[in-house]
Amino acid sequence: MCGIAGTYRWPDGKAVTDRLTDTLAHRGPDGAGRYGHAVGDGEVHLGHRRLSIVDLSETGAQPMASGGLVLTYNGELYNAPELRAELAAAGVRFRGTSDTEVLLEAWRRWGTDCLPRLRGMFAFGIFDERTGELVLARDQLGIKPLFLLRRGGGLVFASELKALASVTGGSLEVDAGAMVASLLYYWVPDSRCAFREAEKLPPGSWLRCRPDGRVDRGRFWHLKDVAAEGRERALAGERPDLAAVVEESTRRHLLADVPVATFLSGGLDSSYLTALAARERPGISAYTIGFRAEDARFEAMPDDLRYARQVAKRFGVDLHEIEIAPDVLDLLPRMTYHLDEPIGDPAAINTFLICSAAREAGVKVLLSGMGADELFAGYRKHLANVMALRYQRVPRPLRRGLSAAVDRLPVATARRGYRSVRFAKRFLSFADLPEETAFRRSYTMYDREELLALVDPDLAGTVDDVLTEHADVYGDNELDDFVNRMCLGDARMFLPGLNLAYTDRSSMAASTEVRVPYVDVEVVRAAFTVPGDRKIVGRQGKAVLKEAAVSVLPREIVYRPKGLFSAPLRAWMSRDLAPLVREVIHDGELVRSGFLRRDALARLAAEDAAGHRDHSKHLWHVLTLEYWYRGATAKADRSPSATA
Repeated sequence: MCGIAGTYRWPDGKAVTDRLTDTLAHRGPDGAGRYGHAVGDGEVHLGHRRLSIVDLSETGAQPMASGGLVLTYNGELYNAPELRAELAAAGVRFRGTSDTEVLLEAWRRWGTDCLPRLRGMFAFGIFDERTGELVLARDQLGIKPLFLLRRGGGLVFASELKALASVTGGSLEVDAGAMVASLLYYWVPDSRCAFREAEKLPPGSWLRCRPDGRVDRGRFWHLKDVAAEGRERALAGERPDLAAVVEESTRRHLLADVPVATFLSGGLDSSYLTALAARERPGISAYTIGFRAEDARFEAMPDDLRYARQVAKRFGVDLHEIEIAPDVLDLLPRMTYHLDEPIGDPAAINTFLICSAAREAGVKVLLSGMGADELFAGYRKHLANVMALRYQRVPRPLRRGLSAAVDRLPVATARRGYRSVRFAKRFLSFADLPEETAFRRSYTMYDREELLALVDPDLAGTVDDVLTEHADVYGDNELDDFVNRMCLGDARMFLPGLNLAYTDRSSMAASTEVRVPYVDVEVVRAAFTVPGDRKIVGRQGKAVLKEAAVSVLPREIVYRPKGLFSAPLRAWMSRDLAPLVREVIHDGELVRSGFLRRDALARLAAEDAAGHRDHSKHLWHVLTLEYWYRGATAKADRSPSATA
């Protein structure tokens, strides 16, 4: 796992690549390298920061040059042993044991045809000295990031957006559409980028730069095609052995020449992976979190620690417990910097603190249960949307009466919050809506009218564009299965845009690698072969995964109520962050620039403080957006509405 960067026919490319690479030092503290070569009337430069995990010797150093090909690569290939054996049988002689060398030789033999054969997480740039071509590629699910910027015939790329911003002299303009999208979702979709000129290479795609200035693009993997194939396999009667698929993926994700640990929340996903990993590596370490007692009481949070301890004891796991009592006023700007774009999920803080503790203990690699909820319908929103279909059959007068009664209930008092009331209000906010609108509303921050009331009136068209984009992506499939349509939408938007993004940035900020065995191409293929009525059974989400896990885990763990890998936001808002919220409302850059309306923001804060509505997540994201915007506009005074 590493940080990669480079320039292609870019002015002062050598110095720019060095600055890019320096900005990524936290991603790879174990080594650095740069390569340069002439390209037509310019040059190519590839930079690398190394986090040594497989083949710790110099034979794994990058950029790796061999036989006219040069590679800078960020990721892990879990099928590298099989690819190595196939290449060796064809006569390839390897100098070391790194998967980097396997990737380079696979490219030499198969070119872009090697990409669908790669099983892992990756983003890389590979240069061919013979043709002068540079190719960039990104993994199938978007686990690893790759940002790029094109100007004229030149290109610059890096693992993180902050690196591109650092070498453009503050000339990048904030993109209003990305900011509006971040307000809606509390993250920026993978199809958008927070700066106008920059872009993210889409998952499952490649881009080729030629010396004459031409640029080609291609896709080697389409998630919607995988979902369609899964539907056909299901209709043909195929039932994958999900337990075997998950076990095999977990075993592959343990491949490393350094210690590997796990996240262990005590929930199904992390407990299942930890149990499987402990079979392969007895005594493996795991990391879990708890919260200050007063915060947990106020938030009415479940006691996840006891479940984590139960799993650790049963499987001989060395459990490390970390109390999350952070100085959020100090961590907020720090995390905003590392997250690159405005991401309002406080789970990023949890990930960073766990990874920091693991790194201090000498652990470089952790396994995470990320992705299981998206692929197997494990979120509350999935069950809620299925229940909404039933709710719509209730006579309208009864629905109106219930809605009015719930609306009058408080979500909190001065001493505690009421989770059931929060959930009820949330459910009723979308339960009567059409399918796509209801699904969007079940996990986003605002409906259309609320969003229009919050932002600059000139951005009304941008708001509609963002909403239309969601509808287009959600509807872009041939599935006749409601649950799998939701899973596909999540796997295309929610997973790469939020969960994989914050996991990558937060873990790499602590110089650690997080691996996600559920977000594996074979697990994904199996997941979409499972019909929706086997994912949600009665009121049980992830039913098919629970069936697989029950042969390994105690039923108490498998069928416990779902926990939250989040943070006690209401408690933080009422104490630690209340003064900052007031400051942002009255004198924040977003309000002064005209992007956010002060009166609407003040109304959110007042309703939250009174306990009538739970706007803690909304206000937290406004704080993250404010800090990100301050950093993004520090070198240039630009209003976001001016760039809509």
